[in-house]
Amino acid sequence: MASFLYRLGRFSFRRRALVAAVWAVVLVALGAGALTLSGQLSNSVTIPGTESQKAIDQLADRFPEAAAGGATARVVISTPGDVTDEAGRAAITRLVTGLKDAPKVAGVVDPLQMQAIAPDKHVALAQVSYRVPGFELTETDREGLMAAAAPAKAAGYTVEFGGDAVQAMPATNATEGLGVAVAAVVLIITFGSLLAAGIPLLTALIGVGIGMAGITTASGFLELNTNTPVLALMIGLAVGIDYALFIVSRYRHELGIGRDPEEAAGRATGTAGSAVVFAGLTVIIALAGLTVVGIPFLGEMGVAAAITVAIAVVIALTLLPAILGFAGGKLAGGKIRLRRKEGATTHGERWARFVARHRIPVLIAAIAGLAIVAVPAASMQLGLPNDSTAAPDTTQRKAYDTVSRSFGEGANGPLVIVVDLGGSTDRQAALQQASAGISGLGERPIVTPPKVNRSGDLALLTVIPKSGPSSTATEDLVSDIRGLNAGLGTATGASLAVTGQTAANIDVSEKLADAMLPYLALIVGLAFLLLMLVFRSVVVPLKATLGFLGSVVATFGAVVAVFQWGWLTDLLGVKTTGPIMSMLPILLIGVLFGLAMDYQVFLVTRMREEYVHGADPQQAMVTGFRHGSRVVVAAALIMISVFAGFVLAESSLIQSIGFALAFGVLVDAFVIRMTIVPALMSLLGRGAWWLPKWLDRVLPDVDVEGEKLTKQLDAPDERELARSSS
Repeated sequence: MASFLYRLGRFSFRRRALVAAVWAVVLVALGAGALTLSGQLSNSVTIPGTESQKAIDQLADRFPEAAAGGATARVVISTPGDVTDEAGRAAITRLVTGLKDAPKVAGVVDPLQMQAIAPDKHVALAQVSYRVPGFELTETDREGLMAAAAPAKAAGYTVEFGGDAVQAMPATNATEGLGVAVAAVVLIITFGSLLAAGIPLLTALIGVGIGMAGITTASGFLELNTNTPVLALMIGLAVGIDYALFIVSRYRHELGIGRDPEEAAGRATGTAGSAVVFAGLTVIIALAGLTVVGIPFLGEMGVAAAITVAIAVVIALTLLPAILGFAGGKLAGGKIRLRRKEGATTHGERWARFVARHRIPVLIAAIAGLAIVAVPAASMQLGLPNDSTAAPDTTQRKAYDTVSRSFGEGANGPLVIVVDLGGSTDRQAALQQASAGISGLGERPIVTPPKVNRSGDLALLTVIPKSGPSSTATEDLVSDIRGLNAGLGTATGASLAVTGQTAANIDVSEKLADAMLPYLALIVGLAFLLLMLVFRSVVVPLKATLGFLGSVVATFGAVVAVFQWGWLTDLLGVKTTGPIMSMLPILLIGVLFGLAMDYQVFLVTRMREEYVHGADPQQAMVTGFRHGSRVVVAAALIMISVFAGFVLAESSLIQSIGFALAFGVLVDAFVIRMTIVPALMSLLGRGAWWLPKWLDRVLPDVDVEGEKLTKQLDAPDERELARSSS
């Protein structure tokens, strides 16, 4: 591989104009596709095969007039006075009329007819159902909904809106620009050159532009989740900068020892580029592995991000050498001296020697620190976003709080019970038994009268729990209602299923939790094999994966402390706390594992390179750390900066993903890779590179360090030197 990449790097350097033109055409073509073929992104979170989704499909087929799969909105009208007096009734009537005229509305439940009036008569609650799901509603549709409240507001009433119909698409507010700015500063400090710092930024932005344009174009043909481009942007930007940083650093090293620019580009691509390929493969494996857990929207996000990473790798191996060709030898030295290179190198070496001398205390301190940070993870509560997790100043949160005070928290998350009467001989008795059974459960939920379809073989019951949609009590209620199904079938021949947004969220959370361990086993197993192939060792991949697990658990603890317990929320700009997003743990495992293995490859390949060239294990660790630590530190700071920029986003999901990835990289890079790894390498000595002889014969030699390439390229120079000396 190293030889192929060497030739590819030299070709791209020589034919730089052609390579740059090809990438420009790709970017323009996909950009044009994004502008002309893009479609609507979806914020729906559904998993085929769950009971709630099966019930929705059943309703769509046999009870379409119920619009059960459509978006819903809760409209809360309140006043210090009485909403049931003459003025209040007139205001409610005008509001309901306006809501019925809003775009795509299927129906409105009038609070006066349904007696949805708070006991104190200060608040009334109207329910709006839509013909289409929430992700198909446009901003114009939402504005039409809000406009219906104008007459009531003008008359002095307060009107707030909740429900999935008013949930706009998550936005990052260009906060990633802050991360890019910090990344630029880190690159300038690392290289001491504006030109050298600008090249990784340029190639990363081109790669992200191509990836995002491709995702936008694909949205015209596929239904993609609205968080898909956000994850691809996060990962693509971070790895794009890091991969280019690694190769540019090697290129400058080759220039520094006297190579001509073309040869330096070839060698940098052949050596550092090999590490980039395998680092990229670990990220791609982790992200693409999301497809096997049976969760479509998560698989889409993983595939899109994996493709963006693959683009970043290809750009680093082709476009980057071409840009180096345009720069030539101008990158040989930095003109901006913010610190002495010798000082930075000595600092890394001093740290490695300190860790080697005090390896046992360092290991104990690092592991104890991880354990302390991980403590909150034991109380992690998973859920999906609803109006209770919206920012306090939003209309969704105000509506949620008003409904909770006036009607109870459960009114914010009603359950929809689908009763299939097709197999029942006494349908009325079946409905009565279902209703009585539900109303008699533990917390005594409210059960509304049934609605029956035209053929009379399918009915809907609305159940209003006492507890909120994110509470464990509501989860238990859903489970208890489903437990009534067997008895109902035996007694009447009917069957029931629980659906609605609350039940769907519970099903999705359960499915995600069940998929976590199999997914973890899959990616750890595949990456273990890949790392064993790269490092030709059993011990190095083992400690790499164990270290990753430590960083993941510590990150879970930090996420719970901030987003569930509310620690440091003012400092971080987190406006609301609540259950951790159900998709976050499995998403964090996939992304962080790939990024953690990046640092493992970048740092330990140089240690192995020194070891296979004859250095004793202790010196190989110190020398490899001295050469690799500065690049790994810079790469980690860049990733942390990019991810941390997303903490300033409006969406709590994006905030939590950005924080989790930034904290995870911080822990993995500086505690695991920069502290525990050198301590263990020093402690294990030659044992770190142990590989059974039979396995050594079976495994192909991929030469990720470029040792064979270096010998092949240096051999002519050595022969020439021998001839000249003779």
